[in-house]
Amino acid sequence: MLGYYLDLAVRSLKRSPGLTALMILIVGFGVAASMTSYSVFRAVSGDPIPWKSSRLFVPQIDIWGPKGHSDGSSGNEPPEALDYTDAVALMRDHRGKYQSAMYRVSPSVVPPDPHMHPINVGGHAVYSEFFSMLDVPFQFGGAWGADSDAQHASVVVINSKLNQKLFGGANSVGKTVNIDSKDYRVVGVLDNWNPKPTFFDVVNTGGFTTGQEDVFLPFTRAIDVGMGNDGNTNCAEVPTGSGFVGLQQSSCVWIAYMVQLDDKAAVSAYKDYLDGYFRDQKASGRFNWALNNRLRDLPAWLESEHVVPSDTKISLLVALGLLIACLVNTAGLLLAKFLRRSSEIGVRRALGAPRMAIYVQFLVEAGTVGLSGGLLGLLLTWVGIHGVSWVLPKEIASLARVDLSLLALTLAIAVLATMLAGLYPTFRASRVQPALQLKTN
Repeated sequence: MLGYYLDLAVRSLKRSPGLTALMILIVGFGVAASMTSYSVFRAVSGDPIPWKSSRLFVPQIDIWGPKGHSDGSSGNEPPEALDYTDAVALMRDHRGKYQSAMYRVSPSVVPPDPHMHPINVGGHAVYSEFFSMLDVPFQFGGAWGADSDAQHASVVVINSKLNQKLFGGANSVGKTVNIDSKDYRVVGVLDNWNPKPTFFDVVNTGGFTTGQEDVFLPFTRAIDVGMGNDGNTNCAEVPTGSGFVGLQQSSCVWIAYMVQLDDKAAVSAYKDYLDGYFRDQKASGRFNWALNNRLRDLPAWLESEHVVPSDTKISLLVALGLLIACLVNTAGLLLAKFLRRSSEIGVRRALGAPRMAIYVQFLVEAGTVGLSGGLLGLLLTWVGIHGVSWVLPKEIASLARVDLSLLALTLAIAVLATMLAGLYPTFRASRVQPALQLKTN
């Protein structure tokens, strides 16, 4: 029976090609606009590590007090990052299962091939537990150990892209890399790990960046050699010292921090420790204001940092509004088309066709329009995703992808939305009185 209704739908659509093309165009453009915006929103708002995000936490300590809130821009929020003193203290006390202080670096790598020019790279200075905490995948080797942190060892983890440039993609574990004129031994090569957003250091990356994490160095070693911070540095007062050493001695915040806490008891214990640490510092005379710490899990942290750009939210809402407008127009066109066939409906009803049969027939016709509009929408969505860089920043636009799930969702939305738009026109068509139509004819 469905095949019969499909045949009737195709015949009907062929009888008015202009109106049919108009409806397909309306549905196609509406669906493409909404799915293009959704693809961008999905890319920037997804959970970057869903199997573990609820166990990853970012601690905040209010080391500035009222003077840090004087401009009113952050409300009563403590600083987003830690200063060097507190970051090292939290690492030393080690109250989480895994934890790592980290800051952004951008050293220069000298390739082993003398004919190659030095390569400017980006990365982070971290502790060894960073890799286990974030389930970082390795192609070769692995992370350095805690003993390397303690010994301030000259070791490095590089990504696969840098490994390709330096060593042709071969297993480079044990080889030497010259970084800022100092030799480092490669202990591991990452396996295509470049999460978006860069959730482990939102403070210094904003969550999205076109750069890659080329190198990871021991935090202790980077401090020893004076490898400067290439991320954000925020100060409530001017540092008394100068240079990188002066930064370490100041109350400026520039170090991101993350800790893994596996259950509620661990979270509660860590919060108590964090508050106790603040009270100890206050008792020593360092602070003279009330406790104002925070301990947020990763999803709450990303929400508080507004990682999802407002532009993408607005674009999605506008696109959904456009889709609704397109469906309203489609409903009007379907209503006009169906009511023009009142005499045909009257004859079918007089010959014994039940109202449900009429209802299903015209609903199938609406679905056929939706399927055709969806196929057009697929093409327009592909064009839209490749052209979204014209209106959004490159680092965000580059995240939008056309995949199988997006294609299936586009078709499903086109068909379902058009059938919803066709509910009222179909209902009106099924209510046509056969006696009135036959008498009129």
